[in-house]
Amino acid sequence: MSANGGTKAIVAALAANIGIAVTKFIAFLLTGSSSMLAESIHSVADSGNQGLLLLGGRRAKREATPEHPFGYGRERYIYAFIVSIVLFSLGGLFALYEAYHKAAEPHPIESWQWVPVAVLLAAIIMEGFSFRTAIKESNLIRGGQSWLRFIRRAKAPELPVVLLEDFGALIGLVFALFGVGMTLITGNGLWDAAGTAMIGLLLVIIAATLAIETKSLLLGEGAESKEVAAIEQAVKAGPEVERIIHMKTLYLGPEELMVAAKIAVSPCDSAESLARGINAVEARIRTAVPIARVIYLEPDIYSAAADEAGTGAASHTAVPQPETGEQAAHPGS
Repeated sequence: MSANGGTKAIVAALAANIGIAVTKFIAFLLTGSSSMLAESIHSVADSGNQGLLLLGGRRAKREATPEHPFGYGRERYIYAFIVSIVLFSLGGLFALYEAYHKAAEPHPIESWQWVPVAVLLAAIIMEGFSFRTAIKESNLIRGGQSWLRFIRRAKAPELPVVLLEDFGALIGLVFALFGVGMTLITGNGLWDAAGTAMIGLLLVIIAATLAIETKSLLLGEGAESKEVAAIEQAVKAGPEVERIIHMKTLYLGPEELMVAAKIAVSPCDSAESLARGINAVEARIRTAVPIARVIYLEPDIYSAAADEAGTGAASHTAVPQPETGEQAAHPGS
């Protein structure tokens, strides 16, 4: 759901930004407004960013290889991080440079004075439709989370990126309208420079936010607390497991979770019964958390003495391992 919704939001934003970028650039050529130039580059950067997100989503679907045995799901995070760099450099820093240049040589808008206002109002309407689509698709997976928590905790990067870009674009358009409007009213080009500077600062802040959140995903995030609780409950729901000695989780991609756990099992003499028990636990985990697609379970015999020593297991106790057939610890298929 998140992947399809993210793609729909990206396509809507891409279509809007391409049209907006063209009209803004025409307005800049007619009027010489630095706010219009900054907004043109902003829309160009956003269009490129949406192209990068689509490319990242497509490349992430590649099958796993011996060189990349866990697949390419996290490639979506890499492209989202590149988006933050593009937004910072091409959008934010360029707008700040243009504001500095315009402040050094301010001049009023002397021709085609109605064009930038009309273009900005039309852009606000188009950007509003794109933002509305992003909100609608996000609500399908956001649940009861606040918007801030959704942006910070979402594992699929596309929707938070589009949400922040569209929100920033709308605020930037308001800043541009303010700068252009005050320039037309007062005849003082410094207002245009001020609007451009506000756009630049806004883009730098959004880019920094995206970079920080995407960096966390690149480093590797574990499952949410509710997912961890569901996995623990599933593991301990049957007679095969006495307790969980320790467990770790890691998102291999937005829709793929790895679970690795050492579990205490009852002593048994049959490798076959041990393997059946492990398979039963894996099946319960996948039922409870469907995105848990890669599961490694290591059986051991629990020892209170070893637990006090910090290992939690009888390190020298031999546990029968299956000689043929299914292995006790393996990624599920």
